[in-house]
Amino acid sequence: MTPDEEVLRRAIINGCLSMNSAGINQGTSGNISARFNDRMIITPSATPYARMTPALLADCDLNDNEPDWRGPLPPSTEWRFHRDILRKRPEIGAIVHAHPPYCTAFAMARQGIPAAHYMIAAFGGMDVRCSDYATFGTAALSHTALDALTGRTACLLANHGMIALGETLEKALWRAVELETIARQYHHSLAIGGPVLLSEDEIAEATAGFANYGLRQ
Repeated sequence: MTPDEEVLRRAIINGCLSMNSAGINQGTSGNISARFNDRMIITPSATPYARMTPALLADCDLNDNEPDWRGPLPPSTEWRFHRDILRKRPEIGAIVHAHPPYCTAFAMARQGIPAAHYMIAAFGGMDVRCSDYATFGTAALSHTALDALTGRTACLLANHGMIALGETLEKALWRAVELETIARQYHHSLAIGGPVLLSEDEIAEATAGFANYGLRQ
């Protein structure tokens, strides 16, 4: 393991801990992956985050059709959609999957999140879609996630949770927190009659403004 790889592996572990401390995940239900050269590093299955060490994370060659995993523990059961997203989206460097309360509530209702707030532009369009349902860990789930992520950097997974993508791990974590924040705000707005949705022109203007906005740089 090179020093650069160890730094990335530690950052993944810290990202898992931050998900739970921020309240966007519970227990070991979430998982994080990151691109390292032509390999994917991903959290192991059902392992408490506080017990993880860099050596416990799994990794595989992204070019293998049937991954030959390396590591003392098996990868997250959701490794398929992590691998398939990184393969299809070369601009993406990291993926965060979690079960935040408000995102998951909308996912359970199979409802996406519309342009109720200008920050929806951070996810690449006029909404964050909800995928079709598929069993966790399956190729079918990977396919539905890829469809929902077309032109987007986040989606909800029906009756499951959410996925947030980032050019870097830091950006993926930032988008995950922002998505749960918007989901919570949207939920509250529905209780008082529902939001006034922004237009395509207004979202386009917000998108242009993100060119000089924090983690969008």
